Amino acid sequence: MEKHYDEATELLAALSFITPISQPFQQRLNEQLLTDRFPRRHILLRPGETARHIYFIKEGFLRAYFLDREGRECTTWFMGKYDLMISVYSFFTQRPAYEYIEVLQESTLQHITYLQLQSYYADFREGNLIGRAMMERDYMMSEERAIFLRCKTPSERYEQLLKTHPDITQKTIQIIIASYLGIGRETLNRLSVQKLKSDFKHKNGLGHEHQ
Repeated sequence: MEKHYDEATELLAALSFITPISQPFQQRLNEQLLTDRFPRRHILLRPGETARHIYFIKEGFLRAYFLDREGRECTTWFMGKYDLMISVYSFFTQRPAYEYIEVLQESTLQHITYLQLQSYYADFREGNLIGRAMMERDYMMSEERAIFLRCKTPSERYEQLLKTHPDITQKTIQIIIASYLGIGRETLNRLSVQKLKSDFKHKNGLGHEHQ
């Protein structure tokens, strides 16, 4: 696995949407940020391991998942280009994880360690603002995920997933998509067919009254 230092251009641009980044902070991040390339199917984290890194996705596509009591995979998150990927509980508590983090497409990831992040909190005012924004984002995403599974129909979940990740079917396999939606593969196949028919009718102006 190739490792090298790399400029934090894209990550700094993403963080700058939260708060302006001082020059000393930029220099520290450039010095400490490492870039790794990971192949498809690589497991970044397993249950029982402690998450030591927070990842910024320069290129690629990842997921987090856990195994239920029957040993079935339950996908909880998809993350793509310019997203931050983290095992929230394990990273911020520095306790063993309950989930896997898997690379779904060959990915280029930049990362810093837990201790490095803590030094940013201590040394830079913007470090605390960024940390708070990350925590708020993760809390909101967790609540949205709960609503997604409990309050929306399978069809609504599928539509929302396609809005968030329009090319999801090119990035991963159906069984993983179904595990994210909380449905079986047969249901996903039916929803896919319905979506294709609906798109075809819309594209060709069918199903509408003509003046």
